[in-house]
Amino acid sequence: MSGGFRVINLVRPFLAVLPEVEAPDRKVAFRERAIYTAVALFIFLVCSQLPLYGIQAAAGSDPFYWARVIMASNRGTLMELGITPIMTSGLVMQLLVGSKLIDLDTSAKQDRELLSGAQKLLGVLITLGEAVAYVMSGMYGNVQELGAGNATLLVVQLVMGGVTVICLDELLEKGYGIGSGISLFIATNVCESHRFQGCIIKSELAEQLSHNVVILTQCHLILFPLPQRSIIWKAFSPYTISSARGAEFEGAVIALFHLLLTRADKVGALKEAFYRTNLPNITNLLSTVIVFMVVIYFQGFRVDLPVHSKRSRGDQGTYPIKLFYTSNMPIILQSALISNLYFISQLLYKHYGSNALVRLLGTWHTVEYNGQMVPVGGLVYYMSPPGSLSEASQNPLHAVFYIFFMLSACALFSKVWIE
Repeated sequence: MSGGFRVINLVRPFLAVLPEVEAPDRKVAFRERAIYTAVALFIFLVCSQLPLYGIQAAAGSDPFYWARVIMASNRGTLMELGITPIMTSGLVMQLLVGSKLIDLDTSAKQDRELLSGAQKLLGVLITLGEAVAYVMSGMYGNVQELGAGNATLLVVQLVMGGVTVICLDELLEKGYGIGSGISLFIATNVCESHRFQGCIIKSELAEQLSHNVVILTQCHLILFPLPQRSIIWKAFSPYTISSARGAEFEGAVIALFHLLLTRADKVGALKEAFYRTNLPNITNLLSTVIVFMVVIYFQGFRVDLPVHSKRSRGDQGTYPIKLFYTSNMPIILQSALISNLYFISQLLYKHYGSNALVRLLGTWHTVEYNGQMVPVGGLVYYMSPPGSLSEASQNPLHAVFYIFFMLSACALFSKVWIE
């Protein structure tokens, strides 16, 4: 490499202060790797259940409710940010390197260390920026009511949580763990109950707040909307919800049988069970099952490339390349990009909703069913999936734009990730 100035060299002074996990000087035994992985996941789970100290109220909608499973985050805890800083920093660095905006030789060990340090430094900066933005946006209560002390303490806790995830991911990636740290964190977040532990108080206030959980901890009353429920829960939930049509079961399957048993018009009952809005329906459930089966089917597709040895004639083998070579990484990168855009759009709309440019980026509406804000106009609306088949048929441009954007973004991220 030439000895001239390179942007990547600006990272070198920070390498000494950045937290780092030393690479193992020997091959780590499987038993040790299993122990390291279990300890890392235990730390992640503990942080996912530890509530942030100093919160007065987390009222209002959750801008990341739809992506918390993919981003391995839990609202109101030390894992509020999840893997978002890691994925965002990785996305930015991959794009910069792939577009040749950064002069880098990935075959040189020194440059690879600089790239890893740059990604880690950017991840820490993104963690700090998101922590400040979360607190200043009022996600944990009015900043003036929180006070400078509590606001600073919240930022420090969020940064500590983000740095912990970065270190745990590096620990697993450098050979101490089993598998990818990001994938393990996502799987762990999916498997856990998604319920905050604590004293759940049922009162008239809880009834009025519908889907909110009231938790009394550390002498503070904290209100958290329940995270997005699992597929099984949405299918078989026995909860009843009051709507304009009367009391309805939340679970799609239970609602189907309830409607068939209580309605005289069986055809109308079937239509409502399959296409009801603002609540889980049978169409959503069947679509999920079909997509799951299709993914499982194509997961086994692969191409076996013949490999010949130059050293010994006659030796021939095959190298399998899966159809899903990049796995779920493009989806995770796309979700990281969209989640940040959603957060910025919601924040701007809350404070400057009458501004034309803000409305061009996105307009939002609060859903009565779960109290969350959903995009109903602007760029972010067309970048979000249609809520149902009927919504897609009513606005085909939205469905076509979303499919085109999703496929294009994932194709681009796949190409960048492979390179």
